[in-house]
Amino acid sequence: MVRLQKFLAQAGIASRRASEQFITAGRVTVNGAVASQLGVKVDPARDHVAVDGRALGPKRKLYIALNKPRGYVCTRADGQARDKIGDLLPKEWTELYSVGRLDCQSEGLIFLTNDGEFCLKLTHPRYGMTRKYVARVEGRVSPELLRQFTAGVWSEGEKLQARRARLLSASQSTSVVELEMTEGRNREVRRLLAARGLSVRRLQRVQIGPVKLGELPAGRWRTLTESEIKSLLLGCYETECLDTLRFGAPDRGRGPGAKHQSHSARRGSGHHRPSPASHAGADSGAPAGARA
Repeated sequence: MVRLQKFLAQAGIASRRASEQFITAGRVTVNGAVASQLGVKVDPARDHVAVDGRALGPKRKLYIALNKPRGYVCTRADGQARDKIGDLLPKEWTELYSVGRLDCQSEGLIFLTNDGEFCLKLTHPRYGMTRKYVARVEGRVSPELLRQFTAGVWSEGEKLQARRARLLSASQSTSVVELEMTEGRNREVRRLLAARGLSVRRLQRVQIGPVKLGELPAGRWRTLTESEIKSLLLGCYETECLDTLRFGAPDRGRGPGAKHQSHSARRGSGHHRPSPASHAGADSGAPAGARA
């Protein structure tokens, strides 16, 4: 028996979270009866599940690595008639969706799948999936700027922070920087660089977790190997276990906000009281989603 939202995700309907919205909207039936409550479990071998009247069954899961070219968008429906990454795939793969996004002007490695659980684990911030980018920017990047990137800078009320930052090459006019990110915030790499006055000439994602872009040409795709899929999911599992060891098992009867509050309370339960500067991060002038 599996939860209904998990079954929908496995069938390639949507991610698990989006599948929950299908259920609460009354669009899902189990054995002919509307299942509008979360928590319903189904037997994939015996129960008949339908969405908007269309019968579902477990589908072959696909895991695709694509080298997204510059100028392509990740959305499946675009009112501006721009090039879409789906145009680069076989026409019969209409139910694949991107695992996170890259903005139109960014390029590089992106995954596509019909496995909602896989998508969730690679995009949810709690799993801390690493993404490595190479950015060519105008001007010279100093060691002090690299330290600020890893300490964190503020942009639009959010603290953006690289796990690692290093300078690959530099001249008087341009620098090439490698940044490793874990949170998957909206346009986080461009915003991180812009917060320090750096204009991006080219931005490429070269690695997700243990999977590298390698020599895959722009606009071409390949299937992920079984060992790559296992390595990606294992990294998510290890992060989840570490989080549980640090903070304890999450209280599933409470919302995400309460969970985060609980973590903060644990961190603040000691006698040490952090100074106001520790909350401001590296940018003392700090003001009071996944794309690069």
